[in-house]
Formats: sequence, C-alpha cells, structure tokens
Amino acid sequence: MLEIVHQDADLVLINKPHGLLVHQSPIARDAEEFALQLLRNQLGQNVWPAHRLDRKTSGLLLFALNAETNQQLQALFRENKITKKYLAIVRGFAPDEGEIDYPLLKENGVLQDAFTAFKTLQRAELPIAFGKHPSSRYSLVEASPQTGRMHQLRKHFAHINHPIIGDRPHGCNKQNKFFKTNWQMDTMLLHASSLSFTHPINKQWVNYLARPQPEFLRMCQLMGFKL
Repeated sequence: MLEIVHQDADLVLINKPHGLLVHQSPIARDAEEFALQLLRNQLGQNVWPAHRLDRKTSGLLLFALNAETNQQLQALFRENKITKKYLAIVRGFAPDEGEIDYPLLKENGVLQDAFTAFKTLQRAELPIAFGKHPSSRYSLVEASPQTGRMHQLRKHFAHINHPIIGDRPHGCNKQNKFFKTNWQMDTMLLHASSLSFTHPINKQWVNYLARPQPEFLRMCQLMGFKL
C-alpha cells in the first residue's frame, strides 16, 4: 500500500518510496511495479501523474483524479507556479547557502537553462577514513529547483563538487561503494519533501510535506542529523 499524504476529490499525493518508477518506461524493463498502477488499484479509479520523480528519488508525487485537474496541475508546473523543496545528503561540507545557475543538455543536445537554490541545514564529520582523508564529511541540504530539468539536482550538486550520496551515474562512485560496503546503503539520498501551490479547484494555498523514507532516516541517524 502506498502512503497517501493527502487526498481530496480532485488530487492525491503519495510519499513515493525509493526504487519505484512513476510509470512504465522502456529504459527500465526490469521493473514490475509502478506508482501509477499501484495507486490506481489502491484507489479503484484512474489517476493522472502531474509530474515525475526519478526512480531512486523518494517523496511527494502528485496525481490528479480527473482530466480537468490534470490539465490545471500540468499548467502550474509548466508555469513554475509550484514550489518544490528537496532534502539531500551530499559529500563534503556544502556552503551555508548558494545558487547554481548551470544550463543542462537535453537528450537531443538542446541546452536548457537550469537554476537551483539551496541551503545547508546540518553538517556531519564521521571518524572514518576515506581515501587520503582521516575523516568523512557530509551535509544535509534543502534544495529548491526553480526549473524542472531531468536529473537537475543530481547534475547541479555534482557540478559544485558536492554530489548526492547514492547517485549513479552523476555522483561519486567511490562514495557510493563506501556507503554500500560500510552500511549496506544502496539508495540515492534525495527526497522530495515539500510541494506548495494554489489548489487548482478550491484556490486555497496549500503546503504538503512528506517525511523521508526509512533508509534516508537511517543515514540521518548515522550522521546525527535531526529532522
């Protein structure tokens, strides 16, 4: 059963677990379960995904419950009228805050503008040697993408040399192996934590929150991060 964060007559939000695809995709033929079908079966009605999350990203996933609401939600995302916030655990001590204005290439080679603002919430230094360093440093950051490019946060944090832990192929493979070897952690530590927007039907401003999944919380506990 999927965790439902909110449901009304027009839309529903779930807290998607890591590893679950939103819908069928030719690039992931190994998958047998999808959020779209699971939610449709759970509710016993058709649902329309209003946006996408990467397979390994957990968190808030918004669905419309009718075609009219779907059109309006799609317009809100397209016009950048939905505020999205993510939590991520990244390598190193990230700056207190920052802006990443770094264009990204589409699969067809077209360059698109991409902008992410972020702030560092907490930092941790583990007394475990990594490579030439006597200890291992990490940061818990809150990211607010202003554009919605594919793998934007993953590419942006890699660009500033603070890759998201567990990210493949944009992250640090040595860190990913380090986490898998020491803590049997094989998940990408990126979580869609908040969606804020004007409800397309009742016109009320809403702010929905989703708590990170157990594996993300386990890593936070390991590092002493308080959520």
